[in-house]
Order: sequence, then C-alpha cells, then structure tokens
Amino acid sequence: MMEMNTPLKFKVSNLSVHDIVLIPLLSASLTAGKMALSFIPNVEIVTLLFMVYASVFGFKKTFLVSIIFSTIEIFLYGLQTWLIGYYILWPLLIFLSAMLYKKTQSEWPFAFLALTFGLCFGLFFAMIESIFYGFSYGIVYWLRGIPFDVVHGASNFVLGIFLYRPLEHLLSHLRDKYAFQHAIQNSCKTQ
Repeated sequence: MMEMNTPLKFKVSNLSVHDIVLIPLLSASLTAGKMALSFIPNVEIVTLLFMVYASVFGFKKTFLVSIIFSTIEIFLYGLQTWLIGYYILWPLLIFLSAMLYKKTQSEWPFAFLALTFGLCFGLFFAMIESIFYGFSYGIVYWLRGIPFDVVHGASNFVLGIFLYRPLEHLLSHLRDKYAFQHAIQNSCKTQ
C-alpha cells in the first residue's frame, strides 16, 4: 500500500487535548448544576461556577465554556430573546471575575459581585426585551421581576460566601495536580 505524504500543515487551535476535554466538561457541569436547582425559582449555581472557573482557568477557557453553555441552552429551551443576554452577560461576568481574581482571592468581593449580578440580572434582560417588544414592556418585565432579582442576588451572595473559596481551592488543586502529572508524562515521552 502506498503511503501519501501531504505537505499541508495547518494549525487547528491553541487548545491542548486537556483543554478540549476540560472545556466541554465544565460546560456540562454548568448545565447539570442549573438543572439540579431549577425547581427553586432564581436560585442557581451558574454564576458561582463561572466566577470560580474564571478564577482557576482564566478568561479565555471560561469564555469558551460560556459560549458552549449558552448554545446548549438553545438546544434545551429553543431560541428565545433572553438567550441573547446569555451571550453578553456570562462573558461579562467572566471578565469581571478574572480581573477581580488578579486583585484579590477573598470570597467577599466575589460574593458582592454575585449579589450585584443577581440584582441587575432582570434589569439587563428587561433592556433586551424592550428592544424586541417596546420600552413599556421592558419596564413591566423588570418591575414584575424585582422580587425574583432579590432572591437571585441574595442566593448568589450566600453561595459566594460559603462555596467560592472551597470550590476555588478544590479546582486549583486538581488543575495543579493534573498539570504536574501532565508535565511528568510529557517528559517521559521525550526521553
């Protein structure tokens, strides 16, 4: 059998095999976490997980996680106007979390970011809805949702205070442990 030697060399991405496995797993964990708490109105773990992922894995990888997560939402719930907000808000939260992590590792700033994010969530989506359905609809949408935004912000704050630090430590430990094992495996292959 004749072997074909192709001179074409192209770079698909800068992602490692580790990243190609990690990013979908993190995306799936967001979807599973959202579904697990879906029976409680406006209590969710997605905000916390995005903040932790941005702190541990950085902006670029977590940004890709948010794109996959938001796209999965389309497959689960259909294309809705609120999904536009997901493609804007989650990357914004990831960016703010990554920047905040460079300044502090305390859980308090992250809890306050989560609180603010939850309180403003409905307002942001009201702005998107008003683009499609009119300003008065957006105002009513926001006013009707204020009690839910309060629950959303308060639950985000509580989750941030109690779970940010343990999750960040756990994922940092696992990231470092895998990176060390990965480095050992690569050095053994080159010898």
